Amino acid sequence: MKKQGLAWALRKFWPLYLMMVPGLVYFLVYRYLPMAGAVIAFQDFNIMKGLFGSRWADPWYANFLSFFDSPYFGQLLGNTLIISFGKMLFTIIPSILLAILLTECRSRMFKSVVQTVSYMPHFLSWVVVYAVFYAMLSQNGGLIAGFLADVTGQSVEYLSEPTTFRWLLFFSDMWQSTGWGAIIFLAAMAGINPELYEAAKIDGAGRLRRIWSITLPSISTVIVFVLVTRLGRVMDAGFEHVFIFYNQRVYEVADIIDTWVFRVGLQDMDFGMATANAVAGMQAGAKFVSTTVMGIGERTGNTPLEEIVMCSKHLLHMDVNYQTERFREVAEYV
Repeated sequence: MKKQGLAWALRKFWPLYLMMVPGLVYFLVYRYLPMAGAVIAFQDFNIMKGLFGSRWADPWYANFLSFFDSPYFGQLLGNTLIISFGKMLFTIIPSILLAILLTECRSRMFKSVVQTVSYMPHFLSWVVVYAVFYAMLSQNGGLIAGFLADVTGQSVEYLSEPTTFRWLLFFSDMWQSTGWGAIIFLAAMAGINPELYEAAKIDGAGRLRRIWSITLPSISTVIVFVLVTRLGRVMDAGFEHVFIFYNQRVYEVADIIDTWVFRVGLQDMDFGMATANAVAGMQAGAKFVSTTVMGIGERTGNTPLEEIVMCSKHLLHMDVNYQTERFREVAEYV
């Protein structure tokens, strides 16, 4: 059979390619074209002279050196990593637990209600989330803060207390992201062969043993994939989240690289240093991903590219099975 060319594919599948155009334009305009601005990291940038009129930094790494020599570097890096890894821990594990609980739930109505309620916070902006937590934890009229003050006899400003602020970030991120993050694990669990559970049940395995010996090993590829993709954003601790929640009283524990870059870049107009920090963060994220994938590849005998392709194929297969299962449930309900 003669292999068809690109022109034939464009003529035959032009509606599909046309549907791809908006997405491609989006990534081109908002993801690839702005990368040209990374050259500012190596310039003594002057906003009046622009990108092509500004002179180059001397030496070329001067902006990077200024940040690394800054007295705030250690604090900013530490806060960024602690908050990022804390969010990773408080989103991935609860998402897996929620997916397991929903899978084990036998009441379809209760399962649907819990899924809907747990998904909803994902669509709220951080401004709305902050308003919710402010109504609960504010020292002046907060529902939970007022109750704890009556019980303990001490009034604490949880939103401005350094010892509790990071936990506030972790729990607010968990509340917003757990339901949405459970979707991918639900899709993976829907693709597990039911005969494995039936055989284990016949052998006398209880529910916890089936979860430990069948469910978790079956979704291990998906867990690794989610972990690797999250490690790629390890230097992104969530600018909007932190920026909306924090204040000057918690800078010591909450000021991350992104918020510091915002203040330096826009308030102090030091665009060169701000861009250098952003470039360094992207490089660190890419290094985390490459190191993790290479480590997994060494254990499995696959190259990093093969490992990523295998994970992607596994996820696609799980998603198809999950959609099939959902359609079957709807058909049976109707």
